[in-house]
Amino acid sequence: MYDKIMLPVDLNEEASWAKALPTALTLCRTFGASLHVVTVLPDYHMPLVGSYFPSDFEEKAHQALSQAQHRFIQEHVPDDVKVQSVIVDGSPWEAIVKAAKKLQVDLIVMASHNKRKFADYVLGPNAEHVVHHSKMSVMIVR
Repeated sequence: MYDKIMLPVDLNEEASWAKALPTALTLCRTFGASLHVVTVLPDYHMPLVGSYFPSDFEEKAHQALSQAQHRFIQEHVPDDVKVQSVIVDGSPWEAIVKAAKKLQVDLIVMASHNKRKFADYVLGPNAEHVVHHSKMSVMIVR
């Protein structure tokens, strides 16, 4: 039923993967699917924002994030699951939807963990946008 499963994670926020990762791993094992761990690097290209960072900041940030994501995978994803590390740039929900389309995943498994306003208690801002804008199935894990 599923060949490629995406798991968006915020490496600084355990709530983004603590419950969603075991669910994604179970689905990968059940269907023999590959797991695509996606982390979003915020976009620093806006002139006003970008002017405050050194010129090589984005490259260094990408490198550090890549190393952190590989450590995360090594620590949390068992060897019996085929896994791909993916880093994308931009706003979280837009980057997740764009990466899902590019990777041609069948399912996005993600947590709902931000609770800032009433609507966020129901789903979470990024999860809500992914659900509404994604063309593939999305499983929200609470």
